[in-house]
Amino acid sequence: MSLNQYVEKKVCIITTDGRSLVGQLASYDNTTNLVLKNTVERVIRSADDGEPSAEVPLGLYIIRGENVCLVGLVDEALDASINWTEVKGAPIGSTKH
Repeated sequence: MSLNQYVEKKVCIITTDGRSLVGQLASYDNTTNLVLKNTVERVIRSADDGEPSAEVPLGLYIIRGENVCLVGLVDEALDASINWTEVKGAPIGSTKH
């Protein structure tokens, strides 16, 4: 499936090391190298961690294709309704090559 339908739309990227990045897909190439605009990294803390979860602004961000595990379209209305600092959960973990 082509990422062409996701260009200029808000996407969520899960990387092979388990990071969650959200931003507007600006560009991509045939090896799935991605360029995101207005990127934030969502750091979700576990339920027993007293520190709140966070959204770390990264701005313009390039992700190498070998580090991309998943690309998904974000439901912007639902996403805006969630207070990400209150979300708790288990870490995603990494994948093996």
